[in-house]
Amino acid sequence: MPSSPEPDEAPEAFLRAVTSLREAEHNSNVTLREVPSPGRLAPYSFALSAEVLAGNDDDLAAGRFVVLHNPDGHDGWEGTTRIVAFVQADVEEEMGADPLLPQVGWSWLLDALDSHSAAHHATGGTVTRTSSSRFGALAEQGESCEIELRCSWTPDDDDLAPHLRAFCDVMCSMAGLPPTQPVGVLRLPITGS
Repeated sequence: MPSSPEPDEAPEAFLRAVTSLREAEHNSNVTLREVPSPGRLAPYSFALSAEVLAGNDDDLAAGRFVVLHNPDGHDGWEGTTRIVAFVQADVEEEMGADPLLPQVGWSWLLDALDSHSAAHHATGGTVTRTSSSRFGALAEQGESCEIELRCSWTPDDDDLAPHLRAFCDVMCSMAGLPPTQPVGVLRLPITGS
């Protein structure tokens, strides 16, 4: 399986999907960058790293958006293209203790996909919350809580721009920012890793 195929080797459906991501407008609170994609999960793949930064350049949320494509299809995907996403964010201790946080985190994904009309199926994933207590030399850092969303879904067509916008909204929700920011919408710069 080619891990980084030459453009003329890749199927048209995959090329259309990648082009739609590179040309997609997205929330200006999210910084996207092309990164090396996994080479063993599918014959063709494309990956973006994502960050939501605070004013002091601290990460409010970090994530990854990966497109996998197998022209022969995959039974578990119920299609030829699969989006795999990961988002991690620190949350306030009170929010981290809320027993409904995992359900809320999952609803952020489903609501964002629906609000951007990102047609999809075979959605699955996990929401994990972690609480850490620090001791000894780390005690002054105090307690911390974080939420992590790992998910995947199969898009119904090759235009992945709505899916990327939904992913950016999820990142903003997890970072505690409003999910949509119409002013200052940016396009993904076409850059390498």
